[in-house]
Amino acid sequence: MALLSALLEILRRPTMVGMLSELMMFTTPLWMVFIVGVLVGWAWKPRWAKNLGNCYVSKDALPASPSSSMSTCFASIPSLKLNALKFQLPSCVSWTADDKESLSLPPAATKSDSSLSQHDAEKSALVTGEDLEHICRLVEESDGGPAWIQMMDRSTPSMSYQAWRRDPETGPPQYRSRTLFEDATPELVREFFWDDEFRVKWDDMLIHAATLEECPTTGTMLVQWVRKFPFFCSDREYIIGRRIWQSGRSYYCVTKGVPSSLVPRRNKPRRVDLYYSSWCIRAVESKRDGQLTACEVLLFHHEDMGIPWEIAKLGVRQGMWGAVKKIDPGLRAYQKQRASGAPLSRCAFMAQINTKVSADYVRSLENNSSNSSEVEKVDSSGKQKDQNIPKLLVVGGAILLACSLDRGLLTKAVIFGVARRFGRIGRRL
Repeated sequence: MALLSALLEILRRPTMVGMLSELMMFTTPLWMVFIVGVLVGWAWKPRWAKNLGNCYVSKDALPASPSSSMSTCFASIPSLKLNALKFQLPSCVSWTADDKESLSLPPAATKSDSSLSQHDAEKSALVTGEDLEHICRLVEESDGGPAWIQMMDRSTPSMSYQAWRRDPETGPPQYRSRTLFEDATPELVREFFWDDEFRVKWDDMLIHAATLEECPTTGTMLVQWVRKFPFFCSDREYIIGRRIWQSGRSYYCVTKGVPSSLVPRRNKPRRVDLYYSSWCIRAVESKRDGQLTACEVLLFHHEDMGIPWEIAKLGVRQGMWGAVKKIDPGLRAYQKQRASGAPLSRCAFMAQINTKVSADYVRSLENNSSNSSEVEKVDSSGKQKDQNIPKLLVVGGAILLACSLDRGLLTKAVIFGVARRFGRIGRRL
């Protein structure tokens, strides 16, 4: 309490110069502690610290379902993704095989399951009917989660983009976006975002993509991604299960982190276990002529990459539009490539194998929950109440955290705890 009282007294100084000078003197011991912690983290990292984080099992990555029992451990402290600003959208194409569900879908939504081999059933179980139900509720904002806070509303001549964020009681911040592409079909957009071979040409953060397993019956895929991050962060590895459901010309594309023994866990790149990124792609009216020549993509995304959430949210806000506006040129290049008659990649071919569900079944999933989420707007400057922390502390903490990422577990615990304490003080002031 004495520490808090002293800090409040400093913040009540009548002049900004006086407040900053007192604040610098007040925080100097903290900076010294941080520096000592960084040095200790660099010089000493016991073997048990590397494995300590693996004892914590995440339950926030996905909706409660049979698949959630496969939730895996993730190391270090709860944290979010700086990479949320690289919103990946799904991809789709319209021809669909007669897909058989090995999941908990009703008979009206699927054909016979008996022809699925046991091995194919195991692959399909990576992404299940529970995941379809969850994304349907997200699309209709009936999942009962916190209110969505609007972050952005930007556009170009051929694309418009809106983004929202919300902070659940547990787990990292969640992001929702709506992107409208003019003169694009849902099928092409689905293939564009499913095509890992082409993605490396426009997504400059993706440095490796490989298909580990695939199910030719349901289109379920198990893929490995490695994404590049700034020099102070190690690269991140993702083991992703993904699958697409089709209802008319609407496509529900689910991707999420799943456990797999096919790729051994390594120190570098650091594996991201808590990962959820799913889209609904559908044809909508164009803003130009009112015809169904535009494509709408609703994205729902969250992940835990080992970066403190408040700093990650600041990075997302600053870099989101710069990353998103690069997607449209990539899509137009993909359109030209497809128009030239270029052959489909294997990933794009797999995007065409969907599980068909009826529109009535989708509506029953959407209406299954009576609790709807609200949507709130913030002013264009993006200043929110939870961001009233003095910028000096945020910037200084960010630099120190960047220097100590992936070093000492004790260092990260100390820094994160102090940052959260200051964040709570800042929100109360």
